Amino acid sequence: MGTKHLIKHGNSLALVIDRGVLDLLELDATTPLRVSTDGRRLVITPVRNLEAEKKWRDTVEDGNQRLEKIIRGMVG
Repeated sequence: MGTKHLIKHGNSLALVIDRGVLDLLELDATTPLRVSTDGRRLVITPVRNLEAEKKWRDTVEDGNQRLEKIIRGMVG
């Protein structure tokens, strides 16, 4: 893989991904990608099932809200 550089693409910058990596990860031009960061790294993750992804996010959010209520009850 090695070092990559961003290239100018209109008013944006683009990252070119080598064919070997695309093949390995089974990605193509129609694969939706989630782009996130931890403040130091760029993380690009293929979204294989948009419906499952939404359900997972909703479940995590619900769990976070329940946990927050429990913690507030313990503290307050």
